Amino acid sequence: MNKYLVTLWIAFGWISSYGQINYSLEDIIQKVKVQSTRSKEAETRKENRYWQYKYYQSNYNPQLRLQGNSPGYNRDFNQNRLDDGTIVFQEQEQTFTYANLSLQQPLAISGGQISINSDVYRWKNIPLNSRSWNSTLINIKIDQPIIGFNPLKWDKMTEPLRYEESKRAYVEEMEYISSLTVDLFFDYLDAQIGYDIARFNLVRNDTIYNIEKGRYNIGTTSRDKLLQVELQLLRSQQQLTQAKLDLQSSELEIKTFIGIDEAFDLIIPNQIPNLKVNIDEAINYASANRSDFIAFERRQLEADRQIAQAKNNRYRLDMTASYGLTGTGQNLEDSFQEPNNQQRLNIQFNIPIIDWGRNKASMKTALANKKLESYVITQDQRSFLQEITTLVAQFEVLKSQIEISEQSDLVAQERYNVSQNQYLIGKIDITNLNIALTEKDQAKRSYLAALRSYWKAYFNLRRLTLYDFSHDELLYQED
Repeated sequence: MNKYLVTLWIAFGWISSYGQINYSLEDIIQKVKVQSTRSKEAETRKENRYWQYKYYQSNYNPQLRLQGNSPGYNRDFNQNRLDDGTIVFQEQEQTFTYANLSLQQPLAISGGQISINSDVYRWKNIPLNSRSWNSTLINIKIDQPIIGFNPLKWDKMTEPLRYEESKRAYVEEMEYISSLTVDLFFDYLDAQIGYDIARFNLVRNDTIYNIEKGRYNIGTTSRDKLLQVELQLLRSQQQLTQAKLDLQSSELEIKTFIGIDEAFDLIIPNQIPNLKVNIDEAINYASANRSDFIAFERRQLEADRQIAQAKNNRYRLDMTASYGLTGTGQNLEDSFQEPNNQQRLNIQFNIPIIDWGRNKASMKTALANKKLESYVITQDQRSFLQEITTLVAQFEVLKSQIEISEQSDLVAQERYNVSQNQYLIGKIDITNLNIALTEKDQAKRSYLAALRSYWKAYFNLRRLTLYDFSHDELLYQED
């Protein structure tokens, strides 16, 4: 009997031999932010939005362009009517070269464009060996919508907001990744604890089976009790196999998410920050920092933009005016001699006479969309603020749950130790010992679940407010 007692005491000692603990929750999150595919995707989206914004800015800057064609060749037959009315087809073979240099400046305030152009054109008739040059020394041109939609004006209001929104969304995405990491982190810990529990239970049940078998042999227990213990031993073997598979699966999942191959173990984050979060303070941080609140403003502007576009597209009036100096000659130098003035003025208009309510429908649709967007934004604001209020209110409850579950874990462990001693001296049967064991395992996992809920809420609060309450600092700084 002494041999069984020694073996049982060794089995009942909680020794996790799965491996050396290497990484804390903070370590894993930092690794994820640096090298995970998910974080690189967020970084790429941020970079993409930056270049979109640079492209938008370029729309308001002058553009210097050189365009034209290398020597072109054309050979065909042209129809020609003679004086007597006869139609003949004459062969034409020619080369031509064109080059244009232009400086263009958009006019954001009016939606027009002013440009300065200079070009040269060379044409050569190959059969006749004749050539001609046409050059424009300078041409100043303005294209100006008098009545019409001005996209440059509206882009100047919405695009900076969109860019600022994207920068804050990047920080939010990183905090969301941290929240996902918390789940994977605790999934692994839960699987690791499950594996340790299954190993412990297998050794324990094997030892108990040997004890019960010895008692059966001397007639102090029944065949039914022995079979019950044997069945429990077989189940523990199955549970260990499943627990090992769960641990391997969880390990592979977190390694894939992080982007690492080396083996590691995790430290249970028992120490939690002692946060005192004021609801009004959290709402103020969220209102000032979150991308959602910038998006609310942008969405309202975009609704107004649709109305303006529908209104200005009903009638359109455009003006084009230009002044230039042009010349022609058989040689390039001749085309610059005594240039001629060239003036152009063109006013185009588009006024619907009968459109069967098309413009009215477009305007009403834009107005309805603005009203709908206003309702949606109002509801989104309320839902967002409610989410923050609920999360802040949960913090004190979650801290209390950790304290209670931690104490329950200690109590359940002590109760199991007492039950174990009582079983060894024959005061309780195996059923009561198993109940104590189950409660001990459940208490340990409940404590781990309470830690998970707290850290999940912690990073969700950071994401919703873009503020680190544990270090009293903003997570996003404006450029």
